[in-house]
Amino acid sequence: METYELTWDLDTIFEGGSRSEQLKTYLHTTEDHVTQLEKQVQSFLPPKNTDQKEEMAEIVDLTQLIIKELTEIGAFVSCLTAQDVEDKKANLWQAKRSELGARFDNVMTEFDQKMVQIDNDVWKSLIQEPPFSEIKFIMEERRHLAKDKLELRQESLMNDLAVDGYHAWGHMYDLMVGKMKVTIDGETLSVGQASNRLDSHKRSERKAAFDQLQEAWKGQLDLFSETLNHLSGFRLQTYKHRGWGNVLKEPLDYNRMSEKTLNAMWDSITEYKQHYVPFMEKKAELLGIDKLSFYDVEAPIGEATQTMSFQEGADFIVQQFSKFSPKMADFAEMAFEKRWIEAEDRPGKQPGGFCTSFPDSQETRIFMTYSGSPSSVATLAHELGHAYHQHVMNDLPILNQGYAMNVAETASTFAEMIVADAAVKQAEDEQEKMVLLEDKVQRSVAFFMNIHSRFLFETSFYEERKKGVVTTERLNELMVEAQKEAYVGTLGEYDPTFWASKLHFHITDVPFYNFPYTFGYLFSMGIYAKALEIGPEFEDQYIALLQDTGRMTVEDLAKKHLGVDLEEPDFWKHALDLCLADLNEFMALVQT
Repeated sequence: METYELTWDLDTIFEGGSRSEQLKTYLHTTEDHVTQLEKQVQSFLPPKNTDQKEEMAEIVDLTQLIIKELTEIGAFVSCLTAQDVEDKKANLWQAKRSELGARFDNVMTEFDQKMVQIDNDVWKSLIQEPPFSEIKFIMEERRHLAKDKLELRQESLMNDLAVDGYHAWGHMYDLMVGKMKVTIDGETLSVGQASNRLDSHKRSERKAAFDQLQEAWKGQLDLFSETLNHLSGFRLQTYKHRGWGNVLKEPLDYNRMSEKTLNAMWDSITEYKQHYVPFMEKKAELLGIDKLSFYDVEAPIGEATQTMSFQEGADFIVQQFSKFSPKMADFAEMAFEKRWIEAEDRPGKQPGGFCTSFPDSQETRIFMTYSGSPSSVATLAHELGHAYHQHVMNDLPILNQGYAMNVAETASTFAEMIVADAAVKQAEDEQEKMVLLEDKVQRSVAFFMNIHSRFLFETSFYEERKKGVVTTERLNELMVEAQKEAYVGTLGEYDPTFWASKLHFHITDVPFYNFPYTFGYLFSMGIYAKALEIGPEFEDQYIALLQDTGRMTVEDLAKKHLGVDLEEPDFWKHALDLCLADLNEFMALVQT
């Protein structure tokens, strides 16, 4: 059996890391393609009939090529900066990629606005013909969204200013976090390494890690307040000029879902939260404390928790995937063998984890810091779910591969669920089963309470930000208020600096980088239930569902593949009932 390595291989993409000559040549080629696209779009005249479609077809083909190239470059640079926060050369590549991206965004804005000028009858005929028919949903979506934006010069100006304004604040946040150090028991750690200490079985170690992390974040709060205020200020000014009154418009459009669906989900969760209050109280009792603190919520409840080496974790994941989807298991095995995963615990890495795709190379890479805990194994499975999602999309047009974050979390959460469920079923004794089952229930707590607190915080923050800059002190207050509401008052100590430590609040891709996680979790429950019901035949249905994620709304996706209406509470309550089954099993076990 091949021994899997803990470090990834990036040389198969571009040899030489941040000093790669291949990357340099590739970027210059991409730059030439962007220049070519600019010229073609500038001379493009909206067709008067379907006989004049050739020029438009050439633009669409070139657009898809550039998207592949820009994504390839961006993914590679993100890997470089994640594996070594001190790689200054990588930061220069990131800046160059941002400049190219802004140029591409500008030319696409111009193209989109020219598509708006096409007569409706001509448009309806055009998109029924190749090559547009295959990407009909995306073409319609781009044209629709373009109608909600400003005229070309204004949109182009905002794109240009965003490079050294909006996006620069996000890059600044990443740079500051990457350089932060935390000292625990005389050992100097990165933020990611220190955060791993929060998984400790010993409360004293968790508290020490939490306290030191709090001190580290507090030392940078005024700077992080600047990044968050300026990011949100840029967004709000953009919305104001476009005439968008609802701060949820952008994330809802991005996630291709309605506000009615979002409200149905959160309202159902709020109704069900009461069932988790006894669980939080019981967990505090099991940990030997009166009330949980923020750093206790995700703590393991006993010393019986098994650990797995990276090799053991990989083998376990492949084995469990094979029971649901041999194709997914084969893919995971290939990812391990080809070294697509960076999992080593070492200084200098960024905290957190991610999966990124290389659509031109048709490869993916997974970044994390593996600790061997059940949670770490589940995270690895989660990221492999992301990777498999992209894998089954590889042969589709690149425009149809652009699935939104909420459905992106579906495949990952589904994969994570397979592994977590298997771990519980294979427990060697009741103590181990209780520990693993609690870890599984804890995921529901994370999605229903932790993620909800982020949503509540961001909602309140944006309302206050409309009136002016929000102070550091007020950001802390808003965060605690959101956590108290989301956790239904079950905690004795909260995390006021969570708004600074959570990367998602500082991401510039899209705001409200929170509710899609909960959506993906509950949507996956429905998919998982169907997989159990149908058995091996579900594999092809699952692939078909994943392949549709980039070319329809989530409401249409759910109706087509699951036969449910996401705008009504029935689906969400059924999914929540499935979550309660784990909760009830755990509570029954600890009462015996």
